[in-house]
Amino acid sequence: MGWLSRFLTAVTFLAVGVIFSPESFGSKSDSHHSPKIFTYIKLAHLLCFSTAWGAAIWVTFIGGIIMFKNLPRHQFGNLQSKMFPAYFSMVGVCCAVSVASFGYLHPWKTSATTEKYQLGFLLSAFAFNLTNLFVFTPMTIEVSFS
Repeated sequence: MGWLSRFLTAVTFLAVGVIFSPESFGSKSDSHHSPKIFTYIKLAHLLCFSTAWGAAIWVTFIGGIIMFKNLPRHQFGNLQSKMFPAYFSMVGVCCAVSVASFGYLHPWKTSATTEKYQLGFLLSAFAFNLTNLFVFTPMTIEVSFS
């Protein structure tokens, strides 16, 4: 999982850079964006946000419950120990892209209060996901196999 951690770190730094210095990445506060780029960034935000949301719903309410009810306990634990790092990594990348694209589309200096709140909520979801990936998942896996 070493390469995945480095990739996620790079995407995180890119997202933070886009949020705090969108002009460095080509975002203009005066809304003179190329319509094609604007459309692709909106599409990236929508796809990544919906992928993260859909994966969370599936893992929490459908897949996890079915696996818990139908697998023996040790198989369920083994499966979860492999699935959770992949799940949190995918959601982390999706959150980072979503934060970066939202930050690019709505520069902080010219954003309305509601857009600043939306960005704050996206950033908090990203931070909680990274906490799950790097803190709680390894602790849980270690406890379940000891």
